[in-house]
Amino acid sequence: MKIKPILSHILLITVSLLSLFPFLWLISTSLKGAGENIFAYPPNFIPHDFTFENYTGVWGRVNFLKYFFNSAVVAFFTVVLNLIFSSMAAYPLARMEFKGKKVAFFAILATIMIPFQAIMLPIYLIILKLNLVDTAGFVQGYLGLILPFAVSAFGIFLMRQAFLAIPREMEEAAIVDGCNSLQIFFKVLLPMVKPTLAILAIFTFIGSWGEFLWPSIVLTYEKMFTLPVGINNLQGIFSSNWRYIAAGSIISIIPIIVFFLSLQRYFIAGENEGAVKG
Repeated sequence: MKIKPILSHILLITVSLLSLFPFLWLISTSLKGAGENIFAYPPNFIPHDFTFENYTGVWGRVNFLKYFFNSAVVAFFTVVLNLIFSSMAAYPLARMEFKGKKVAFFAILATIMIPFQAIMLPIYLIILKLNLVDTAGFVQGYLGLILPFAVSAFGIFLMRQAFLAIPREMEEAAIVDGCNSLQIFFKVLLPMVKPTLAILAIFTFIGSWGEFLWPSIVLTYEKMFTLPVGINNLQGIFSSNWRYIAAGSIISIIPIIVFFLSLQRYFIAGENEGAVKG
């Protein structure tokens, strides 16, 4: 019997349980009644006063549906724009030859090392000058949330690596058939990198859906709040009613789980493809 695989599995299981602990505590808190101490030590994961009133309460007392709609709009267009712009930027970097190609690629790659907080102020000033805040209307408010994240260096790098893995013969065959560069891009290359597109969509959706810092700075009207900002606002409305906050957090996680499960087969296909090539 090999000891190393057993120790590896024990370590992985331990780390997984530790990672699940906050999530389990969140679910437990959301199901506890008002008469039960949620800060008891050791924590009680099985509620004694089991109830769903926290979910109905948080849904009924705040404009939760509007928060949900705002997050859905922002996440949808952020994902779509990322898939389009990242793919179009990666295509020439992977399949074309032009002067300054390596310099452009490494310059894009270098921006990954710059945290968003470091460039947040100049981006905010640009958004403010363009009147892309919610004081100018709904469309402008959404644009102010979407445009700063419409493309990412990580997405460009990911799509470039996917395009590089496609054999040149596929592109040459399309040229022989009379396809131009755009037709090769949309009809030949993009269908072959669906798993990578799914991976990029998942990461972008999770990042956009859970983004708190930027919306909390840009938004001023409650009707434009996204879910993270709206849930954080519960602390002031309900004097830190952690049961409502936990219930709202659980509801906000559901779209992420659904989105991941809907693209899971592409995600797994991409992971397996990368493992085989590696």
